[in-house]
Parts: sequence; C-alpha cells; structure tokens
Amino acid sequence: MKAYLMHRDRDFDPEAPPPANAADLVQDLELGAIFEAMAAGDGFVRDVASKAFLASLDDAAAIRYRQGVLADALAHPDVIRELHAIAIEAIERERHVYVGILGRQPERIVSRSVEVLGIFLELLRRVRALADRHAASFTSEGFGRFFGMIETELDDAYLASVAEHVHDLSFRGGMLLSARLGPGAKGAEYTLHESPRAKTGILDRLLGERSGLVYAVPDRDVAGFDALAELRNRGVAVAAVALGRSTDHILNFFRMLRLELAFYVGCLNLADRLRAKGERICLPDPGPSGFATHGLIDASLTLRLQDRAVGNDVDATGKSLVVITGANRGGKSTFLRSVGQAQLMLQCGMFVAAESFTSVLAAGVLTHFRREEDASMTSGKFDEELTRMSRIVDQARPTSLALFNESFASTNEREGSELGRQVVHAMLAAGIRVVYVTHLYDLADGLFREGRRDALSLRAERGPAGQRTYRVVPGEPLPTSHGADVFRRVFGEEPALGSGSPAGDGRDGRP
Repeated sequence: MKAYLMHRDRDFDPEAPPPANAADLVQDLELGAIFEAMAAGDGFVRDVASKAFLASLDDAAAIRYRQGVLADALAHPDVIRELHAIAIEAIERERHVYVGILGRQPERIVSRSVEVLGIFLELLRRVRALADRHAASFTSEGFGRFFGMIETELDDAYLASVAEHVHDLSFRGGMLLSARLGPGAKGAEYTLHESPRAKTGILDRLLGERSGLVYAVPDRDVAGFDALAELRNRGVAVAAVALGRSTDHILNFFRMLRLELAFYVGCLNLADRLRAKGERICLPDPGPSGFATHGLIDASLTLRLQDRAVGNDVDATGKSLVVITGANRGGKSTFLRSVGQAQLMLQCGMFVAAESFTSVLAAGVLTHFRREEDASMTSGKFDEELTRMSRIVDQARPTSLALFNESFASTNEREGSELGRQVVHAMLAAGIRVVYVTHLYDLADGLFREGRRDALSLRAERGPAGQRTYRVVPGEPLPTSHGADVFRRVFGEEPALGSGSPAGDGRDGRP
C-alpha cells in the first residue's frame, strides 16, 4: 500500500539533500517564522514541511498534482487531521508493544507480530471507515487514488481474513506442528498447521477425544520445557518471517502516510494563522514568463505583526529584470522577500499569501542580501559579499531566479554600480531572472536607461507628505532615498545637509 500524496508515482523522500543555499534562503527570506507557523509546536511537522518547502518541483504537472491534494486538504481539514492522527497512533502503539529479552525467538516474534497486527487491524478499519464516509467529497487525483486503494486493498474480505489470522495465530486452541524424521533421528521439515481445535467450540474441546499419542511434560522438567519450546520455535520460524514482513509492510504504510500528511497538516496550520489575521491565500499558477501578482504579502512579516501586512500588485509578465528603488524603509526588501517566498511556495505545491500569483518555474531561487557586520568575520564586509556572490554564480543555472538586496552597498557608488551592472548583465545573458533592490542610483538609472523591453523599474511609493505606503509601484529611479523623511519622523526637524549638494540630490545613493 502506497500513499502517493506528494508525488504521482513515488514516495516523498525526506533524506533528499536540500539545495546548496538552503541556509541562505532561510535567513534571507526569513522562512523560520513560516516553518514555525506550519509546525504549530510539532517538531516532526516542522522538519517535513521545511524539507518539502525547500525541495522545489520543476514540473508544472507535478505541482498541480500536489496543489490538488492541498485543495482537498483545505476543503476537508478535519479528515486530514484525523488520518494524520491515526497514522501517528499506529506508529506509537507499535513502538510500545513489549519485545522482551526473548524478542528474537520465532515464537516471541509471532506473539508480538500478532499483537501488532491486532492494533493495525483496528486502525485500518478506522481508515476504511473514513474512506467510506468521505471519499466521494474529495476531487483530487491524489486522494482519488488513495481512497481507491483503501477501498480495493482494505475491503471487507481482506479485513476479515486479517482478523481470522490474528485469532488463529494467537494459538488459543494450541499449536499443531508436523515434522518428519531426519538424519541422526532428528526432526526435519517442521511445519505449522492450522489447528482444528481453533475452529471448535468450548464443549467440543472439553468433551472431544484427543487422537494420537500424548505426552505431558512434568511440571519440574526444565529440560522438557526447553525441548518443547525449541520444537515450537522451529515450527513457527517460517510463520515468524511472514508475519514480520506483514507487520513491517503495514507499519511502513502508516509511516509514509504520516510523513506525507505532515506537509499538508503544516499547510493547514499556516493557513489557519493567515486566515485568522484576515490575510488572503491562493493556489498559484505556473506561468509562461516573469511573474504577476495581486495582493502579495511577506508571510513571515504578517506572522510577526499585530496588524495585517500591506499587499503589492505587480505585473512583471515577460520581464527578466526587475529593479526596485525608492524611499528608505518603504517596503522594498519586504516585497523582495515576498517574491522569493511565493516562488518557493509555488514550486513546492503550496498556496501563496496573495490574492493571485503567477510565475514561470525557476531552476532555483538564489539570494544575495545585505548582512549585518559580523565581528567573527576574518575578512572585510566587501570580501564577504564577493565570496557569497561567487557561490551564487557557481549555483546559478538557466531559468534560476536571483534576488539581490542592496548588493555591493558596502563599497562606493561608482564601484558598486559597476559590479552590479556586470553581474546583472552576465546573469541575464545566461537566462537567469533578476530582481534587484538597490540604493545605488548610478546602477538603477543606468539599467533603466538601457531601455530593455524585458526590464521593469519599480519604486517604493511615497505620499505627498513623505509618508510610506509600503507598496512598490512602477516608476523610474530617483536620485534620492528620501532619508530626510525618516529624519523628520524621528527627530521632528529638518536635517542639516551639507552644501556640497542640494537637499535630496543623493548622488552617492544617500540623501
């Protein structure tokens, strides 16, 4: 039995290596808050959800398969949580079945396997009952196959057969063995038979006559009991192997069911948190080129805020380069994170924190965000920036999505702009999409004046009185970051600017 709820034709592999830049993605896109919301205190769910989140699918059909399962999960959360709880119960109850110091002996293996089978039979019946009640209301291919498998493989005949074997292998009516005399007058070809006494009533067993020779082991005959135990172990050895395989097969089913449902339970947990704040979610679409969105928010930000986050509407369809400039603390970095989060959510088959989101599939998401000064660094901040950029170049592939946040801001305007231009041009030439947030006016203005048809210039919106709306809108770069607005808000007065340039000129990227 296979769940196949994450992939159409294979199990989800939790041991698959994460992308080489997984740590950078988690740090730069602030994914930790999202993973914690998905976990809701369950470490296993967090582990599975984070691995699935970062393991991007590169096939639109595979994404739509998983989205279909997720849509069913969102429509029937109680059923999903109950299935998940049954899988957890099966694993936990099997784990607590006592083995003992004689656990490796065939008779003890049979005894334990029968006890475990009895537990699994109870839980399989609960899974079957769930399928009978709810299968008709699920519409996805994944759950259609899953419930169809439950109906076919856990039909009444199968469950009755398992119950009969559990009863017979408890040996309440005794154990019937046969053997032949082998070389050296030793027993050979021990075979376990179905006990006819197990099929008779109590009176038949009390009043019936025993056939054949009977030998009763005396109470204090330790050697006799040991010999009898050896005979039983030989007789049930084959049955022990078969029973062990059967219980392992069912246990593996429950383990994989728990594993794959953990991702969807994580999605339900995150959806509950977002909806509780009034945020919108949608199932995104793989698009032909670029990206377009309505109401896109930074999911990690809204999880930390008391109020709702501000959403953005951007149409970058057909664009390979998006450059974002504008006011300090105007929402540029927040929007950049939201794009990265949405791309990863799309490609792991999740919903996106937006009213709509469409994006072309990427060979990977690469991030180069400004980092705070680290006292433990053995080299300068600019050296550290270049080292990380070198790693990104090594990891980049055609159709990758590269997100830059204030890259090369640790050097001067002229050098930083030139380095940024060369990196952007090289990546575009290699078929890599770029979204670049920068205060370097020379860089942003130079890219804007190239007049590329596949480029979009966005600017953090600023109200007439300098207020921030935390939205990005189309607009050409301005030679100011409007830092004076922040100064006035904090200090309540105009800054004393130097006489070398007019207020707000900002030719060095700062006001």
